[in-house]
Amino acid sequence: MSGAVPKIRVRGLKKAFGDKIVLDGVDLDVMPGTSMVVIGGSGTGKSVLLKCILGLIEPDEGSIEIDGADLLHMDGKAQTAARARIGMLFQNGALFDSIPVWENVSFALLAQRRVARAGAREKAGEVLGQVGLSPSVGDLSPSELSGGMQKRVGLARAIAAQPEILFFDEPTTGLDPIMGAVIDGLIVDCVKKLGSTAVAITHDMASASRIGDRAAMLHRGKIIWSGPADKLLDSGNDVVDQFTHGRREGPIQMELRR
Repeated sequence: MSGAVPKIRVRGLKKAFGDKIVLDGVDLDVMPGTSMVVIGGSGTGKSVLLKCILGLIEPDEGSIEIDGADLLHMDGKAQTAARARIGMLFQNGALFDSIPVWENVSFALLAQRRVARAGAREKAGEVLGQVGLSPSVGDLSPSELSGGMQKRVGLARAIAAQPEILFFDEPTTGLDPIMGAVIDGLIVDCVKKLGSTAVAITHDMASASRIGDRAAMLHRGKIIWSGPADKLLDSGNDVVDQFTHGRREGPIQMELRR
């Protein structure tokens, strides 16, 4: 929509670790209610980008806006409130091993005092049902779950507080193709049900095509292409085409270590 304010607007974002420049002026717009997929090779800074938005890493330069307000120039209380509107599915689930599944799922609700502890287990059971798990799973510990179940529990935790924004960090990593498709389907269903804006990072092209409305590629610290997700395999950009088709030859030079 012309003139619409992006839900997430990133401009000139830079981050280096010592001499290694990871983000070198990233510009990215994510419009309200859309699902953006950010693709790129391993180590290109996709996770660093999400962690900067989440406040887990402090960028060196640039701006990060949510609904037009710059997170990096807010006071601590305002930053916390803004980031409380974000749900996150981490790459490896990142469940807390020391507490049962139901408490993992309701963690944000309890932390934000949006539900009493007495009602948290019942609420967790409802959310687990939304990702295709029985409420009885809530009584298990994370170590008792398969990889696919851990992903579902991680998704349940991400959506429990009904966030306006959802982040997904490599949601299909470690899953077989069928379970990956199941998780992607659950992600799409949950995003639509909540009406959330979503950002997923992945190098799985099948997953990208299932999740995304829009797509962008991060390469050498910058967004080098963005467009409709259904154009990923026919982008007209030599770098994007090499990556999405998995070609050995092309502009992306792989560093081989002996």
